[in-house]
Amino acid sequence: MTIARLIEGRSSPIISIDASASVRSAVALLAEKRIGALPVMEGGTIAGIFSERDVVYGLAQNGPAMLDGPVGAVMTAPVISVDLQSDVLDALSLMTRRRIRHLPVVQGGAMVGFISIGDLVKYRIERIESEAQAMRSYIQSA
Repeated sequence: MTIARLIEGRSSPIISIDASASVRSAVALLAEKRIGALPVMEGGTIAGIFSERDVVYGLAQNGPAMLDGPVGAVMTAPVISVDLQSDVLDALSLMTRRRIRHLPVVQGGAMVGFISIGDLVKYRIERIESEAQAMRSYIQSA
């Protein structure tokens, strides 16, 4: 299955933040939306990813003063992304290898989606359960 099929039907807008926004405002947005990461935009393109990990690392390195600095200073960059034609299992493998939990979906230079490892694991579990049910049905009918 492709990433395009995984994200088809999503209608909610992608929540993102500008690279010049303060870390404090990004943290507030993460908390308000109950999410773990945000795509960071700069000049209309994706410049990085800001996640809970970036907050922890920033606080450890710079203390609480980092909260007043720009998101662009602590975001994870360069961006690792997938496109709509990428296979879901390939994306899951990429996330596992690179130890990341969020991937922007980019097509033609524009971000068209944002997926989490939870989205991919959910797909994988559903597929395994479906295969197991098909196997049970086959065995019972034999």
